[in-house]
Amino acid sequence: MTDSSGRGSGSRQLQVETHGLDVIGDAERKGTPRTLFWPWFGANVSILGLSYGSFALGFGISFWQALAAGVIGIVFSFLLCGFVAVAGKRGSAPTMVLSRAAYGVRGNRLPSVVSWMLTVGWETVLTALATMATATVLDRLGWGGGTATKVVALIVVGALVVVGGVMGFDLIMRLQTVITVVTGVLTVVYIALVADHIHWSAVSAVPAGSAQEFIGALVFMMTGFGLGWVNASADYSRYLPRDSSGRGVVGWTAFGASVAPLLLLVFGLLLAGSSTTLNTAIAADPIGALTTILPTWFLIPFAAVAVLGLVGGAVLDIYSSGLALLAAGLRVPRYLAALLDGVLMIAGSIYIVFLTDDFLGQFIGFLTTLGVPVAAWCGLMLADLALRRRDYDEADLFRTRGRYGDVEPLPLLLTLAATAIGWGLVTNTAAGWLEWQGYLLGPLGLGGKDGSWAYANLGVLAALALGFLGTLALGRGRVRTQEARPPSRPLDVEVPGA
Repeated sequence: MTDSSGRGSGSRQLQVETHGLDVIGDAERKGTPRTLFWPWFGANVSILGLSYGSFALGFGISFWQALAAGVIGIVFSFLLCGFVAVAGKRGSAPTMVLSRAAYGVRGNRLPSVVSWMLTVGWETVLTALATMATATVLDRLGWGGGTATKVVALIVVGALVVVGGVMGFDLIMRLQTVITVVTGVLTVVYIALVADHIHWSAVSAVPAGSAQEFIGALVFMMTGFGLGWVNASADYSRYLPRDSSGRGVVGWTAFGASVAPLLLLVFGLLLAGSSTTLNTAIAADPIGALTTILPTWFLIPFAAVAVLGLVGGAVLDIYSSGLALLAAGLRVPRYLAALLDGVLMIAGSIYIVFLTDDFLGQFIGFLTTLGVPVAAWCGLMLADLALRRRDYDEADLFRTRGRYGDVEPLPLLLTLAATAIGWGLVTNTAAGWLEWQGYLLGPLGLGGKDGSWAYANLGVLAALALGFLGTLALGRGRVRTQEARPPSRPLDVEVPGA
């Protein structure tokens, strides 16, 4: 891998990335699709993947049902990320700039705001979990664990995430390589140390659930994994050369992101199914609860693997949340947008760590609520990408009078309609502020908010399908009109957020 001067990119001096929403020039493109493995694996190798075993069983399903829901949900949702990532190498710009081709330059601000909320939410959750895990480990060691410990842990974790987000692409790629190796090795050691806590007789005795409960777990896996990343998938592939293999981009993105969660899920299911006590504890402290079955001597290495894995995901989120904020219309340099998001992340983490005791209920509510509009955007984006026969006209992505227009009403209306229908088909009783959802379950004969379909989270699937099929049916003419125009002249103005 070489930079524009021919030197190896690994030898370049680290500096704050100057790129924001602007297009990556050919001279700065580098790497191969294979290099996408590192950021995606590093962002998803978190010990939190073990806790998803408990989350899945919480839907009232058996080990085999939870395993099937996890495999399908993880692989399918990360394949969606891979397909969106292809847009990056075809358009050289961040994900939420590329979707301007579908929504119009200023019409795209609505999905950009939703994307920003989702990524800020995720980086906040991951930072809070890393803080709580550190406090739990130190408490078990007798070195503290109270408020003061949590404050120090939050400062350290928050600083790591913010520095990574502010510095940008090069530091993130190097950091994720280190995180991949360290967390991968230590996670294997963790699994070996606690393997004797698995009791297959208890796991196999967990009763099976209904089809509706299986679908609910499946959708939860989709929103907890790939659908939480689709709105950022092209942010890293945009640095690849234009002639990079599209299949390679899809394959390495999906493989790098899926392999660790799949392995962690299997082991997490075995652990949670073996102990009702551990299963219950994970709901309150998803990472810290996993230390209760560890020997004391491995607590410090466990803290390292837990924090590094969560930081790996949070760094990618804060980088992409800054880009989404710029795409939403904020006119500041990228590093300042990332810094602003870091402040919000710290504030949200303070709330989760110090002020609430119902993490899982709020977490599920957050995922499904924002998962609906993101699924609608994802379906629309994938269909729009499939309809295109040419690469994006990069200059027109920044012109309100260019081929992509200012505000495209049909894609916006389709997204709003899919979101309204989706919210009507999900429920979140554990989060009181979301009790208004599920308003279509009764009228559509699905048993109402207390019926058997109430927790299947059909709204996420419905929004994804409506966005995709609606765009295939109604968007072909718009795309053909765009592509019929001759190439535009290069940009002669500064791109906001560059």
